[in-house]
Amino acid sequence: MEDTQAVVTFEGNPLTLVGKRPRIGELAPDFEVLSNDMSVVKLSAFREKICIICSAPSLDTSVCDTEVRKFNERATSLGDDVEVLVVSMDLPFAQQRWCGAAGVKNIQTLSDHRKAEFGNAFGVLIEELRLLARAVFVVDAQGIIRYMQIVDELTEEPNYQAALKAVEEIKR
Repeated sequence: MEDTQAVVTFEGNPLTLVGKRPRIGELAPDFEVLSNDMSVVKLSAFREKICIICSAPSLDTSVCDTEVRKFNERATSLGDDVEVLVVSMDLPFAQQRWCGAAGVKNIQTLSDHRKAEFGNAFGVLIEELRLLARAVFVVDAQGIIRYMQIVDELTEEPNYQAALKAVEEIKR
């Protein structure tokens, strides 16, 4: 495993990201996470679709709440060929509770709490907190990473417009 020191910060304090980060143009690594009903979900199940994969530290924080709500709002206009997946270390039960309370129905929340496979495969697992760094990956229907943003400061939102633009470019 490859560690990268001080790639992200939390309130200015450097954090260590664990895992090997893939690169734009590479095949997205497959991973196994849990859906809200505790069933296993793999990225490979979404081949044939464009995927926006967002990682978030915890849905129960204000920035994550805002981020997921914004992607949920935009998901309806993206079309049936696009899936928005939000991965966090929150337990599936907590994700389901949060989605119900927030009225979030257009995206899938997925839990990486068991094995941290997503976090390790995408290089966004925060060693000190065992949470995921805030990041957005856009993967095309063939499984190739076309866009990636690791947000420098955990308390900041991602660049929504850049991610959505990447989806538009793939659709052309």
